[in-house]
Amino acid sequence: MKDQWNANLYDGNHSFVSKYGNQLLELLKPKAGEIILDLGCGTGDLAKKLLDCGVKVIGIDKSENMIGQAKSKYPEIAFEIQDATSLRYEDAFDAVFSNATLHWVQPPKKALECIYASLKVTGRFVAEFGGKGNVQTITNEIIKQINNAGHKFDVKNNPWYYPSIGVYASLMESVGFRVLFAKHYDRPTPLEGEDGLRNWIKMFGNQLFEGISQEQVENIICEVERSLKPKLFDGKKWLADYKRICVVGLKE
Repeated sequence: MKDQWNANLYDGNHSFVSKYGNQLLELLKPKAGEIILDLGCGTGDLAKKLLDCGVKVIGIDKSENMIGQAKSKYPEIAFEIQDATSLRYEDAFDAVFSNATLHWVQPPKKALECIYASLKVTGRFVAEFGGKGNVQTITNEIIKQINNAGHKFDVKNNPWYYPSIGVYASLMESVGFRVLFAKHYDRPTPLEGEDGLRNWIKMFGNQLFEGISQEQVENIICEVERSLKPKLFDGKKWLADYKRICVVGLKE
């Protein structure tokens, strides 16, 4: 598959992804000397914070572009291209940490099995990602405008997995985790500037437009902006309707 990730655009316009991950680090409570896997490390900013805590960290991401950027920014950290559904580790980590990644990963149970296997006994899994209803206002409008433009939206072009908290906690239990914490919450997320929504769509939502010409995509995005501006734009920034899941699991 083509690597859809633009690492420079990610660092330039979407640094909020890593910034929100700081709260997840507080939940992780990393301890000096631990070995921790940063699953879906992106361009490496949170892996660097783990390193600064005295942790031995390995960062993995499926995107060659993201890993290349991470290596150039933080050459002192081990970064590897890997898929969450085929991890090559067993009983290796004190913790697996994942920020804003698992809503991209399918099948989710396969990823959880790999995460569980990679942890030592008493190891913990700490993750945050998109949950049920995440960016639904934006996604619904994109699909509406694709259909209005004369294209029948194909559900196979939706790249995301946004589970309910009940579904995901049950999946965790089914692979062996003891679920210590699970929360589903609203997190309205600012997208800075008049082009904030457009930049977000181009960064994260390109797959929704599979099979549509670039000229038509631009027209569709314009219609999405026009329609959503009264709801999501306050004159300075767009506010994306994020809904997140945060979980902590223990391997006993």
